[in-house]
Amino acid sequence: MTYHPKSDFMAVMMQRGYLADCTDYQALDEALSQGVVTAYIGYDATAKSLHVGHLLNIMMLRWFQKTGHKPITLMGGGTTKVGDPSFRADERPLLTPDQIDANIDGMKQVFAKYLDYGESGNGALMLNNAEWLDGLNYLEFLRDIGRHFSVNRMLSFESVKSRLDREQSLSFLEFNYMILQAYDFLELYRRYGCTLQMGGSDQWGNIVNGIDLTRRVLDEEIYGLTSPLLTTSDGRKMGKSQGGAIWLNSDMLSPYEFWQFWRNTTDADVGRFLKLYTEMPLDECERLGALAGSEINDAKIVLANEVTALCHGAEAAAAAEATAREVFEKGGVGDDLPTLELSPADLGDGISIVQLIVKTGLAKSGKEAKRLIAENGARIDDAPLTDAGMMLDAGALASPVKLSAGKKRHALVKLAD
Repeated sequence: MTYHPKSDFMAVMMQRGYLADCTDYQALDEALSQGVVTAYIGYDATAKSLHVGHLLNIMMLRWFQKTGHKPITLMGGGTTKVGDPSFRADERPLLTPDQIDANIDGMKQVFAKYLDYGESGNGALMLNNAEWLDGLNYLEFLRDIGRHFSVNRMLSFESVKSRLDREQSLSFLEFNYMILQAYDFLELYRRYGCTLQMGGSDQWGNIVNGIDLTRRVLDEEIYGLTSPLLTTSDGRKMGKSQGGAIWLNSDMLSPYEFWQFWRNTTDADVGRFLKLYTEMPLDECERLGALAGSEINDAKIVLANEVTALCHGAEAAAAAEATAREVFEKGGVGDDLPTLELSPADLGDGISIVQLIVKTGLAKSGKEAKRLIAENGARIDDAPLTDAGMMLDAGALASPVKLSAGKKRHALVKLAD
């Protein structure tokens, strides 16, 4: 469709590639152009950090605030106790309240870097849905809210249907998740005048449920907007790497490794990622994305620096680039590399090179480490590593040892002081 938005926010969403679908483009655009709108995105507390897969939606909230509107980050202290079944093959492991609270504390660190939680008119709010979900009376909730949901319709949502079509069990607990998420939207509208929920396109059914519920209970019109579920040009899910999730908290993943993830972006994705994950002007994103040959590597460094500066600060981005240059161009060690410190007790009479490759995260298992060595993909102090039986003792680790998997993944091993 050709639609020319009136509001700055909708223009950014369309021009930069954030928009997958919207329940009513024109009505939402009209509301955005007439005054401050409040919107939320929900985050279940399933880990102590958010990861790169969440970054697209965090950037949407950032643009929402930058264009004059009020964002809400909703922590799923209540819904995490149930677990979102959307497009999952199995039930999520249930977490204790203490685990959920610890995860929320970890997740909060990220949002403060992207949003302003100040007292201004459009200062962001951080809320926890446990505030209204924990105290619900089951019978009252069934009578007042449950009666508005059709089981037939709930079964037709793709997130549920795909699970049932594969004849995989869907517990009654999980089936309730979409009702709780719909209720969140109703409560946020009642309490904070929130008229927009955003999320990934896998949340479309849950978002529409909240809009329908609010219409039925309060006879009010609210909106939903979704972002595309991103895959890289080679078909991988955004945010996953060989080493696992790309976490946004520095205590879960070093700023250097985070920087390196973006530096390793496939050529075909550079322009698109610059538009989505940085605030650089569109024409500059397009110019950099169109570079060819070795010049595209310069664009990847710009991408890595910009994204890392937003997430970890400009100093961390500069340090990561300096370390990368030292490691790649000069063959140096680099102060910022992921480092494994071993105590004399860890070392004992010696430790195998295979164990070290696993402990540094360069391989997930001993089998994978041995394969890496067999396929000539491992190096020790920049020299080919060919002996999977090699043992290192305290003498070998008198100075730090650099291990490498392929050309781009490195780690240091050293003895603790």
